[in-house]
Amino acid sequence: MLVVEDDDGIALPLIRTLQREGYDVARESEGLAGLKRALAGPVDLVILDLGLPDVDGLEVCRRLREDGYGGTILILTARAGELDRVVGLDVGADDYMAKPFGLAELLARTRALLRRTRVTVPAAGAADPAAWPAAATAATPPSVLHVDIQSRRALVEGHEVPLTAKEFDVLALLNSEPGTVFTRERLMDTVWDENWFGSTKTLDVTIGRLRQKLEEHGAPARVTTVRGVGFRLEAT
Repeated sequence: MLVVEDDDGIALPLIRTLQREGYDVARESEGLAGLKRALAGPVDLVILDLGLPDVDGLEVCRRLREDGYGGTILILTARAGELDRVVGLDVGADDYMAKPFGLAELLARTRALLRRTRVTVPAAGAADPAAWPAAATAATPPSVLHVDIQSRRALVEGHEVPLTAKEFDVLALLNSEPGTVFTRERLMDTVWDENWFGSTKTLDVTIGRLRQKLEEHGAPARVTTVRGVGFRLEAT
């Protein structure tokens, strides 16, 4: 885990709390150093401040995703405006918290983010989660669009589509029943879990990024909105 925060008054107690919970935590005080440290890996979660001394945290987040960082990103921000939060999610963050924040809530969000990164999303109604990967990938030929649950990779004609943890989880769930409409509530409860604290706009931002990446990589599938209900994955 990596904390990128220049304020000792926030970073030090946060690191002590995380270490007491058993996490291996590193810290960087500047954005570029944090970017380099996260990409050097292995780092499964970056807790990222926006107001860094050398470069804006949003730029760090954007560059992490562009350079292939596949872990989760939790933004800490003193910016209260909704636009800043939406922009943060749009450039690749998985969650955000406004300063000041409670350490108990931050720990809860950290646990939720790490659960979603490490645990495969089960298909709704599957009695045996171990049997789901075959069911989830059988609907689409591996030579076209292949969603590999075991390795958590999406491949188009053998080329990987770089997805964040939640983008992959949304795609995997939709791909488990191609053509079936998944309600917004079902997607949020499964991918973000029922204890999600944030706005449902997070789902819209994630769907938007997923659509763009599938299109950019020539995937023969698209995520379609069913107005007032939810989303489905259908062949193009």
